[in-house]
Amino acid sequence: MGVQNDDIVLPHLSSVLNKWLIAKKLNYSYGPSGSLSKILETPAMPMEPICGDGFDASTVKTPEKASPQVCSGLHSVQDRFNSNFMNKDVVERQTGSQKSNEVSLTTGDEGCEDIDVAIKKLSLTSRSASLGGDHWDSFSALLTVCEQSAPSTLLDVFSKYCDPESIVKIGEGTYGEAFRAGKTVCKIVPIDGDLLVNGEVQKRSGELLEEAILSRTLNHLRGDGGHVNNSCTSFIETLDLRVCQGPYDAALIQAWEDWDEKHGSENDHPREFPEKQCYVVFVLEHGGKDLESFVLLNFDEVRSLLVQVTVALAVAEAAYEFEHRDLHWGNILLSRKDSDMLQFTLEGKNMFVRTFGLSISIIDFTLSRINTGEAILFLDLSSDPELFKGPKGDKQSNTYRKMKEITEDFWEGSFPKTNVLWLQYLVDILLLKKSFKRTSKDERELRSLKKRMDNYGSAKEATSDPFFTDMFVDHAI
Repeated sequence: MGVQNDDIVLPHLSSVLNKWLIAKKLNYSYGPSGSLSKILETPAMPMEPICGDGFDASTVKTPEKASPQVCSGLHSVQDRFNSNFMNKDVVERQTGSQKSNEVSLTTGDEGCEDIDVAIKKLSLTSRSASLGGDHWDSFSALLTVCEQSAPSTLLDVFSKYCDPESIVKIGEGTYGEAFRAGKTVCKIVPIDGDLLVNGEVQKRSGELLEEAILSRTLNHLRGDGGHVNNSCTSFIETLDLRVCQGPYDAALIQAWEDWDEKHGSENDHPREFPEKQCYVVFVLEHGGKDLESFVLLNFDEVRSLLVQVTVALAVAEAAYEFEHRDLHWGNILLSRKDSDMLQFTLEGKNMFVRTFGLSISIIDFTLSRINTGEAILFLDLSSDPELFKGPKGDKQSNTYRKMKEITEDFWEGSFPKTNVLWLQYLVDILLLKKSFKRTSKDERELRSLKKRMDNYGSAKEATSDPFFTDMFVDHAI
């Protein structure tokens, strides 16, 4: 769908470009804010040169002269982001052509009309004859965030982390597959294709662009040059993000078929993908088993799980107005470690939590909402009415419906109460679905906690609940 303007169809712009256009019309600076700059300037892997073979640097000009540094390969990711979307000159190269056509874009302070023209021309630039302007905008932005000038192959990515013959499939979802590669987990999500995947339309570049930026943002909570006032390690670490193109490698096919033989896959066979299928690969730390399959031993581990999830959500709320919005028992990973304490920093205050040897990692930010400081990233769930039509007695389906009531279908807004809803869901799951050593007193405490949570408007407020009082200590032991 497009917007008709002067007989030229303007494709729908990615949220990044939309926000830039709005900011420019209001005479604000269009440069990314400090938080987004940090995301884009923190390379997870060595940076690839932005210029490919046959690229003529002399065709890319500044207002005064051609820059000899265009192909230096030393540009930061931020420079590349600005170059791709905000330069005064955009080079349009058609597939198979040896020449580059210069398209001059004025993005100064000449007025909104010039900006509209610039955006229109930028949006209509195509990566190839088969790809429209909308795809080019979001796809090229996704490449930039992933620090690439062109897609990799799946084999290239996996080979960085393991011998391809050792790849093991460990899970699947409607929109992707998860494989263990060495000490990492690689989540493969097909994008932008016409082929239905497991009966669903493939995700578009723009959706994955926002999830990629969101994942990089949450990485900064780990304290690596990020938030000093708010930090934690309870959100899964995104080690790398890659855009890939091409068929599944034979080793991945074998791993997929081994899983299918053992578990019975509900997904379509990856051989069905066309030769030029594109994907986004999330390379993640290995966080352990999900709560659904993890065996909890006792009530202390249950308390540890609840306090870690609650404080982690509180930290992300304080740092980025974060709401997970899909924190079911498949999106919490658990493992056991030697440490009995875990440090969090919430609004400048250091907090030490008893873990009883349990460590949690929160994953999957597809439905999440976050304010990076430069943009509010969210998924408009009003466009997916089926999400709210699950069985009435199902705790997960009921939680989606409660979120809809709270947000009134305005999903861009900040509603930290949604985090509390998922904490209440988590208590229900622990009471109804999980087996662990417990007493009737323990069960009463959990039910009382859930009831008191009705009074909390955020995870931060929930951290003050008496259920957690003896889970906090003044300092690490």
